[in-house]
Amino acid sequence: MITLFLSAFVTLFVVIDPPGCAPIFASLTRGGSAVHRRAMALRSVGVATGILLIFALAGEALLGALGISLDAFRTAGGIMLFLIALEMVFEKRTQKREDRAEKISKQASEEQREIEDISVFPMAIPMIAGPGSIATTMLLTSRSNGTMETAIVLAALAAVLMLTAMALLAAGPIMRVLGQKLEAMITRILGVLLAALAAQFVIDGIKASVGV
Repeated sequence: MITLFLSAFVTLFVVIDPPGCAPIFASLTRGGSAVHRRAMALRSVGVATGILLIFALAGEALLGALGISLDAFRTAGGIMLFLIALEMVFEKRTQKREDRAEKISKQASEEQREIEDISVFPMAIPMIAGPGSIATTMLLTSRSNGTMETAIVLAALAAVLMLTAMALLAAGPIMRVLGQKLEAMITRILGVLLAALAAQFVIDGIKASVGV
């Protein structure tokens, strides 16, 4: 049982990658209040948890009923992630936030100036509950023999998601210590890496769908 838990934990940890999600979350929520960032962090993990649980317990049946293949889902997720990566590289999100800030009354308090809510997209989907993590969760649960093994896999998933929440909550203070210039540089580098990851999602989905 311990072996199964460790195997599932390591697999999900590598796929979900909590340390990798943290700086991306910090970059996308830069300029937001601490309360708003905390709420988005918890909401991101909460939504991702619900999605992964649904696919863990009824994923194959759900996609089959809708006539959607996992390869198509992987391709669509890659395209959406690529669009977010472009905004990070060219700092379009920063410009959008500045434009919205000009429309807010100067008398509004800093706590009232909320940035765009990215908790559902792109953090929950597809960063945390992406094609890779969904496919991995479905695979692990489908290989489980009996209720006990399924519960162990779900426990490993819960542990990884808890670490993800902790990483997102700590991301803001860590990035603020680095400074705006260094943070901007890291944001662009992460955007390039995200673009490459998104392209890989699309390539994998297309190759699998055509049987290459």
